[in-house]
Amino acid sequence: MTDKTTEKTVELDTPILRGKTEIKSIVVRKPQSGALRGTRLQALMDMDVNAMITVLPRVTTPALTTQEITEMDPADLVSLSVEMVTFLLKKSVLSDLATA
Repeated sequence: MTDKTTEKTVELDTPILRGKTEIKSIVVRKPQSGALRGTRLQALMDMDVNAMITVLPRVTTPALTTQEITEMDPADLVSLSVEMVTFLLKKSVLSDLATA
C-alpha cells in the first residue's frame, strides 16, 4: 500500500519501454533534502525540465534514467513534476488547496 503523504503513483499516458518490460506507472516518493542537491528549489517549483531531469531519477520507482525522462511524453513529465512539486509544499498549504 502506498502512503499518500510520502508516495504518489502516476499512470503514464505513454508507457516507457525498458528492454522487454513496459512501464505503465511510476511511483514518486517525497524527497529528502539530499535528493534535491544539484538543483535550485525555485527551479523545481517552476517545474524546470533540467531540474526535474536531475531529481526524478532519485525519487522514482522504478528509478527512471535521464534518457527515459528526456524521451518521455511531455504530458507524463508534467504529471510526474506536479507530484514532485506537491511534496515540496507545506501541509497547511496542501490543506488550503484541498478546501479551495
